[in-house]
Amino acid sequence: MPPNLSGYYRFVSQENMDNYLRALDINVVLRKLVCLLKPDKEIIHTGDHMVIRTITSLRDYVMDFDVGVQFEEDLGPVDGRKCQTTVSWEGDQLVCEQLGEKRNRGWRHWLEGDKLHLRMTAEDEICVQVFQKVK
Repeated sequence: MPPNLSGYYRFVSQENMDNYLRALDINVVLRKLVCLLKPDKEIIHTGDHMVIRTITSLRDYVMDFDVGVQFEEDLGPVDGRKCQTTVSWEGDQLVCEQLGEKRNRGWRHWLEGDKLHLRMTAEDEICVQVFQKVK
């Protein structure tokens, strides 16, 4: 049975965000701005339905989905693209595959104690973020 990821998580650290955003063709000004952000995450996990809110001072991004069901994700706020997204469990990791213009695009979330890990991929770049559960 997969873990319940519900909670509010505060940003701790990130690695390789600039190169990840470059792989998504984000312009240099926006890349620099995004690299300065310290996003929080709020996850509401009820059975197979999840809402993941990424909260920043610039804008929030909300993913609302059913696990295992493909949907069209509008990534306009991120990079102006749309993709076909499926989120599923691989063991204790929540894995997202985003099919569209960029190959190898997606992410995975997993818990280690009270830390939430996020590994995002696009093309050949990998960005890792870590969040601390606060409630």
